Amino acid sequence: MSSEQYYQTHAQSFFENTYRVDMSSLHGLFCRYLPEGAWVLDAGCGSGRDSKVFIEKGFQVDAFDASPALAKLASEYAGISVHTLRFEEFVSDLLYDGIWCCASLLHLPYSQLSEALLRLSKACKSGGVIYVSFKYGDQERQVGERHFTDLNEDRLNTLIHSVSALRIEKCWTTADQRPDRDERWLNALLLKDS
Repeated sequence: MSSEQYYQTHAQSFFENTYRVDMSSLHGLFCRYLPEGAWVLDAGCGSGRDSKVFIEKGFQVDAFDASPALAKLASEYAGISVHTLRFEEFVSDLLYDGIWCCASLLHLPYSQLSEALLRLSKACKSGGVIYVSFKYGDQERQVGERHFTDLNEDRLNTLIHSVSALRIEKCWTTADQRPDRDERWLNALLLKDS
């Protein structure tokens, strides 16, 4: 079973475990880089929790998720039409002020991350911001049915160096916001220079 199939099978329990998690500190850092009424893409939106927050802040929001079941739950929760899409299928004619990838890119193999970030950067306005988060570490691993690519600062630097349009504006670690988890996360704000 792939990560995608895992979320399809466990969509309801994943939704229940994540839609109320308080991500306000991360939202605040990301939103500082957005103009009023900004266009935001929630890429790999999961429960739709973050999409809903961005809509409530007055932003125009598009969202996608690879799991049809999660996309349906996120659509209902956030009140927008969430597309069923994988990162490798993503293309956009619209340019976004901000792209939010919270715990979503981490299911791609490390070898596919450059291409995914390149695709996202092409959909980001010049001067726009992309938020990414990964479990902290330096390996790829299989946990049950899901694949995880962990990043630390060195691996992130190497990755971003391969995507010339992006640069790291800020990089920091946080504890998992879910009460039953004892994990560290690597967070980064990436700016598109050109």
